[in-house]
Amino acid sequence: MRGPAGAPLVIEYADYECPYCARTDAMLECLAVRHVFRHFPVPSKHPRARALACAAEAAGLQGRFWDMHDALFADQGRIDDPHLWERARRLELDLARFERDRRCEAVAERVARDFRSGVRAGVVTTPTVFVDGVAHPGIPGAELVARLARA
Repeated sequence: MRGPAGAPLVIEYADYECPYCARTDAMLECLAVRHVFRHFPVPSKHPRARALACAAEAAGLQGRFWDMHDALFADQGRIDDPHLWERARRLELDLARFERDRRCEAVAERVARDFRSGVRAGVVTTPTVFVDGVAHPGIPGAELVARLARA
């Protein structure tokens, strides 16, 4: 979670290959919200989505989840392994640990757990954000953004 304490809680289900998710994430970053990110990879549309989610979680095990998260959304055109390694290098991660962690069962289970929680919550598309327990599928509309900005 990131964002100021006491700010509105926004839970985002997203996929790192989804351009609409990148736009939504950028919108949320500009708002004073407590932002929770949950992985909802859709490999049928985005074949690298699960691997990218695991890379973010592996970076998180070294305290750099949000840095990797931001880097993945910032450049969705470069998502193959050499580019992941370059991101990991720029974030000064232990590369051997990053590589081992992103392929481990515990990280895969973390991503799968997020996905299952989304399915249980009724997520059917990415992005989907939850505000006050209400699902808002797709890119948040102007009304929701204005409401969050006022909160």
